[in-house]
Amino acid sequence: MKSVPLTAFPRAVVRRSAVKRLRAAGRVPAVIYGRGRQPQNLELKSKALTDLLHHSVAENILLDLKVEGDAQPSRLALLQQVQHHPLTGKILHADLHEIAEDERVVVSVPVETTGEAVGVKTSGGVLEHVLFRLKVRGLPKDLPEELVLDVSHLDVGQAIHIGDVTPPPGVEILGDKSISVVAVAVPVTEAEEVAAEAAAEAALGEPEVIKEKKEEGAAEAEKAPEKGGEKAAERAPAKGAEKAPAKAGEKAAEKAPAKAPEKTPERKAERRK
Repeated sequence: MKSVPLTAFPRAVVRRSAVKRLRAAGRVPAVIYGRGRQPQNLELKSKALTDLLHHSVAENILLDLKVEGDAQPSRLALLQQVQHHPLTGKILHADLHEIAEDERVVVSVPVETTGEAVGVKTSGGVLEHVLFRLKVRGLPKDLPEELVLDVSHLDVGQAIHIGDVTPPPGVEILGDKSISVVAVAVPVTEAEEVAAEAAAEAALGEPEVIKEKKEEGAAEAEKAPEKGGEKAAERAPAKGAEKAPAKAGEKAAEKAPAKAPEKTPERKAERRK
C-alpha cells in the first residue's frame, strides 16, 4: 500500500461546543495514537480528507502524516476509523494509528468480484456475496487496498472460501478458512416458492387460531355469570312477590279504619228528628 501525504494541525479544543465550531470552520477533529506515545489531539482540513477518501478504494489509507509545528518531519500513520454523520454523511471524526515501516498491522480490506459465474450464466444460479471485507496482516508497504476474486469458474453449489483466497506476497489473511466469501446458490423453483409462501401464511395464521380459542374461552366465562345471575333473578322476584303484596294489604287494612264513615241520607234524617 502506497502512503499518501496529509497535513495535520495540533488541536487544543476538546469541548463539544468548541469542536462544533471547529467543524463549522471546515476542520475535522482527529486523534493519533500508537508507538507507545500518548494520544495527541489533531485537526484535519475537511476538504483534504474528503478528497482523500473519494479517491481511495477503502477508508484504510496509509498516510505520510506531517504535523505542523512537530519536531518530527513526518509520521507514518494508518487512517484507522472515520466517523460520518448518519444523515448528511459529513465526516465528524477520524482516528489515526501511528505505525512503523517494519511493524506488521491488521486491517480490514474490501473484497470485490470479477467475471460472471458459469452457474449463474448457464444454470440460473444466484451469486451470493457473503463477506464484503477480510482481515489481513502484513507490513504497511505490502498491505493491499482491496482483494479481487475471479468467480467465473463457480458452478451452482460451489463457493470460494477464505482458505481459497490467495493473498499478496508478505500478507496473511485472517479468519476461519472454511467460511465462504462468495458462493453460487441453487436457484429456487416455483414449487419451493409456493411451499415457502404457504409456510409463511400458516405461520401468520397460528396467532389467529389462538385468538379464536381465547375468544371462545372469554365467551364461556361471560355465559357462566349470566346463568348465575338468572338463578338469582328467579329467586329474588319469588321472595319479593310474597312479601310485597302482604305488606301492601296490611298497610291498606290499617289505614282503612282510620277514615271517617261517609254520611248517608238516612243518618241525616235521623239527626233532623
